Amino acid sequence: MPLSDTRPPKPDTRRKAIYAAVKRIPRGRVATYGQIATIAGLDGHARQVGYALHDLPGGSDIPWHRVINARGEISPRSDGDSHELQRMLLEAEGVEFDLAGRVALNRYRWEAANGER
Repeated sequence: MPLSDTRPPKPDTRRKAIYAAVKRIPRGRVATYGQIATIAGLDGHARQVGYALHDLPGGSDIPWHRVINARGEISPRSDGDSHELQRMLLEAEGVEFDLAGRVALNRYRWEAANGER
């Protein structure tokens, strides 16, 4: 296999792949950071998904709020109240949270087509 096939995509290409994967999550569904990383060809690089979503400009049409952690929780943030906004946006789409603030992934997780996670 040529080296170019085993190297991870370049940074700009990575972000485009992440954003394209996130755009596919339908309304009322969620995906995990790791799931999006895998779909974007970055298996094992869930944090890269978080960094890319953090860097989105205001007013972006990327549904960043549909990406949560593997425990079904909204990941805490060190600044601002975007975690509260994320919950409000998800609830407005019909996603329910339990008393501990978790989403039932077995109910709301988006399953990508073509065998992708």
